[in-house]
Amino acid sequence: MPPAIPTEDVDEVEEAPHPRLLVGVLAFCGCVVAVMQTLVVPLLPHVPALTGSTPAAASWLVTVTLLTGAVCTPVLGRVGDMYGKRRVLVAALGVLVLGSVLCAISSHIGVLIAGRALQGAAIAVVPLGISIMRDELPPARVLSSVALMSSTLGIGAAIGLPVAAMVVEHYDWHTMFWASAALGVLDVLLVLRVVPESPLRTRGRFDALGAVGLSGALVCLLLATTQGGEWGWGSGRIVGLFVAAVVIGLVWGYYELRVSSPMVDLRISARPAVLFTNIAALLVGFAFYANSLATAQMVQEPKSTGYGLGASIVVGGLCLLPGGLSMVALSPVSARISAKHGPKVTLALASAVLVAGYVVRFYTSHSLWLIILGATVVSSGTALAYSALPSLVMRGVPVSETAAANGLNTLMRSVGQAFCSAVVAAVLANLTFRAGGHTAPTLHAYLVVFLIAGGAALAALAVTLCLPGRSAAPAAGNVGERGPKVLAQEGA
Repeated sequence: MPPAIPTEDVDEVEEAPHPRLLVGVLAFCGCVVAVMQTLVVPLLPHVPALTGSTPAAASWLVTVTLLTGAVCTPVLGRVGDMYGKRRVLVAALGVLVLGSVLCAISSHIGVLIAGRALQGAAIAVVPLGISIMRDELPPARVLSSVALMSSTLGIGAAIGLPVAAMVVEHYDWHTMFWASAALGVLDVLLVLRVVPESPLRTRGRFDALGAVGLSGALVCLLLATTQGGEWGWGSGRIVGLFVAAVVIGLVWGYYELRVSSPMVDLRISARPAVLFTNIAALLVGFAFYANSLATAQMVQEPKSTGYGLGASIVVGGLCLLPGGLSMVALSPVSARISAKHGPKVTLALASAVLVAGYVVRFYTSHSLWLIILGATVVSSGTALAYSALPSLVMRGVPVSETAAANGLNTLMRSVGQAFCSAVVAAVLANLTFRAGGHTAPTLHAYLVVFLIAGGAALAALAVTLCLPGRSAAPAAGNVGERGPKVLAQEGA
């Protein structure tokens, strides 16, 4: 893979802003984008009545965001490495603003789905932000800053649910999309004012065919995963999509191994340090999302079920807020652990905390405060894990591929969440009983979800232990102590 170089269109290396200001702006962008991913969840039960559509159509407000996010995250990460990370970051935020405005001005389900598709594309902001931090910050600040940026995916999701629930309950639902559009515009202005463009670029031509192949495989895989419960897991459409995902994936992989500038460098991705990190990201994403899906729904179940608390939609969302705050507090702690003991130790600790969190969830399903405690423990483990993952990725890839590699890692978290959503939906739909005149999941169904999620966290711990030790040498092309900008000035 060609090394990162200073491009001719950058005449001189810009003076970097104060590190805290740069990190604050990028982390704010990450939180805003993460909020967009969960914004419509409290609205979903009301969408058919509000838009004159069906529940199946309403579910696409979540599905389409997952699909476009999965496709755009690795693609835009690669584009950023080649043509400028700030440019692509601003473009992704602009797409978020456009999608938010479309959702704000219409109640037509088709327009809303299109707007949500555009919002989903903006999830690429997180790996782009991580790459910018690696380029711009002094080496001593990279670990803590990257830890915070990576954690914004969980922080924004935890904050977004209760805020969106309050908007849905007390205001016109279009308000939350106008607010997201305004935040997106603010993000763009802040990035243009504060974030410099890195002079580092990856040589070569953009692998358009590789991008199409990767997108096709991901769409088939995630569409089958998210729609399996609706269409039937044994239906021709679902089986055909899974087969297509495998065939396209194999052909794509064969092509990527032979092209000079691949969309994804599979040789680097196959290194144990990168491969096991990405597998761990998938498992952690699964374990984290089960907590989010089960908690709010569980406390809202009617008291007639024998375990439900009959809580409002706002209370259900607020149960996740302490977990979001814990993620803010623990990201610097994760960075300190990684700096002292290595990110492998941090990820192993995180996986153990996730397992402990689900043990708490399994035995505390009748008290609101104990449910919140268990959910917060799970979120704390997620914070440690999300903070450590990009550090592990950066130790295994050249600096010229930081955005693309972190984009792939973020994608793996999204794939884990997609599989989690399908598994949780299947369990809660099949283990039911009649309570208070309506059908509801049994308490056993939720306990099965916690067991599966705890098993995923235990598997993440096992995978983490397979990672190379701290003494493993950095990948060729990493920048060392002088930092990317110094190397750019030297004409590296």
